Amino acid sequence: MSRLLKLLGVVLAITLVAAACGDDGDDAPAPAAEAPAAADDDGAMADDDGDAPATTAASDDVVDTQGCDHTFHVITHGDSGVFWSVVEVAVADAAAAIGCDVVYFGSNNDALAQAQEIEAAVASGSSGIAISLADPAGVSDAAAGVVAAGIPLYTLNSGVNNYKELGAVTHVGQTEVVAGNGAGERFNALGATHVLCARQEQSNVALEERCEGLAETFNGDVTSEFVGLDANPDEQQNSIAALLQADPSIDGVLGVGPNLPLRALTAGEQAGRDLVIGGFDLSGDLIDAIEVGDVAFTVDQQQYLQGYLPVILMYLQATNQNTAGGGLPLLTGPGFVDTANASVVKALVQQGTR
Repeated sequence: MSRLLKLLGVVLAITLVAAACGDDGDDAPAPAAEAPAAADDDGAMADDDGDAPATTAASDDVVDTQGCDHTFHVITHGDSGVFWSVVEVAVADAAAAIGCDVVYFGSNNDALAQAQEIEAAVASGSSGIAISLADPAGVSDAAAGVVAAGIPLYTLNSGVNNYKELGAVTHVGQTEVVAGNGAGERFNALGATHVLCARQEQSNVALEERCEGLAETFNGDVTSEFVGLDANPDEQQNSIAALLQADPSIDGVLGVGPNLPLRALTAGEQAGRDLVIGGFDLSGDLIDAIEVGDVAFTVDQQQYLQGYLPVILMYLQATNQNTAGGGLPLLTGPGFVDTANASVVKALVQQGTR
């Protein structure tokens, strides 16, 4: 019972932090572990935000523990790149905290492989299954099979628009419109009057929602434009520079991934413009730019929480019939990294938990 009370306290504390994650001080370190460095581009659908390309093939990682008769599964569309490696660290840390076996699988954006792994987890008699839902059409049937088998289903990272209809207990992740809202409030405080919302994918709904959220709270004008893929940094830089030259009223740029703020910085210099620049997600170069004041902030969806919380929640439901969320998602963002906490977050990125 002492373990249950402790974990309940952890969940309450973390969800309260997540609920208030628009504050500058929301970046207190989550439970830490040694791991490869990490970050993300929440723009490409590699996570629903544009991860770096996969570095390893998809595989099952089982955290071996003792004293627990439950096995849980976390099955995502992720790779083992800079974003998803942090999620894997979090899953391992949570498994160690509860003392149960947790199987992690990343399908590297292969919906068929992800669906097959979900079906295998159901057949194994899993005590709880958490999935990402980047491709609802490809994964929803398998997810419905989880609920039909009476196994608690959770969604993480992507799936905030679909988890209820699937019958999932809750969703752990970021609502993109809310994240955009937070960015809009930041630009208001920074004194911008016309923000270019630069997108790195032309038909990514998540990125469009970030720009829509920006427009909802920003007091000035918003221009949303696709400026080229991350694979073409020169095109991105030149597109932003052209937009700046065409409209002298633009005094701010929000890049909806971690690469575009850096392209905007160079484009602004090229166009002779002093810009207020914000971004989404983390990279070493972006944090460096924030640290020296060239970029004002980045919106952080805190993917460590996306790996850690579902495992803890599944354990509490299996052992103590607890559920969280009350039908609403548990938001892990928007968190913010700015000059006040960039150096601290940078150290955590290097240790693999941010």
